[in-house]
Amino acid sequence: MGQGISEVLPFAIGIAISPVPIIAVILMLFSPRAKVNGPMFLLGWVLGLAVASGVVYLVSDAANASTDTTTSDTVSWVKIGLGVLLVALARRNWAKRPRAGEAPELPKWMAMVDSITPFKALGLAVVLSAVNPKNLALAVAAAAGLGQLGISTGDAVVALVVFVVLASLSIAVPVVYDLVGGASAKATLEDMKSWLSANNDAVMAVLLLVFGVVLISKGLAPLSN
Repeated sequence: MGQGISEVLPFAIGIAISPVPIIAVILMLFSPRAKVNGPMFLLGWVLGLAVASGVVYLVSDAANASTDTTTSDTVSWVKIGLGVLLVALARRNWAKRPRAGEAPELPKWMAMVDSITPFKALGLAVVLSAVNPKNLALAVAAAAGLGQLGISTGDAVVALVVFVVLASLSIAVPVVYDLVGGASAKATLEDMKSWLSANNDAVMAVLLLVFGVVLISKGLAPLSN
């Protein structure tokens, strides 16, 4: 069990500290439908990660990634490819970060968050968690890595549950804090949103570079044995 959890842990952290989804859920918590949209966004986030990682693990396990050399090598090359993609995205994000005195540019869809419906909030969360290139790459790497380990199905399920829970903490904490924190929660969440908005590109560039290198190293390790 510990082996599976250690395999998915870094990828869960990489997903959890994504600035844009955190900004999105905080914006929802300032909307008129905050008490509904916040939990719906959290639900969509969990569902997206659970489905994406679960499907990839099932495919990897069914292909005998832990015992079939060809399949294992394919998984390793996929990791390397995803790692190179993340490094390229890191370079792009660093290049477009706002310079001193410039206002940060956030995605245009954030302007509609105040008026979003609960079901659209759920759908947006699914897209941000399971379709966003960085998060999808990390979810694929985590689940495929579990398939390569050859651990029992029970241990893999526990590892995937830990993965989804940890990767969802950054969304769950603001939602729960807004529900129980009262008026003081709004001020704290506003400060958090402002900081993340101003530093989104720089934070993402560092994250993408770090986890791109992690993916490349994890892909190269089995190939060198």
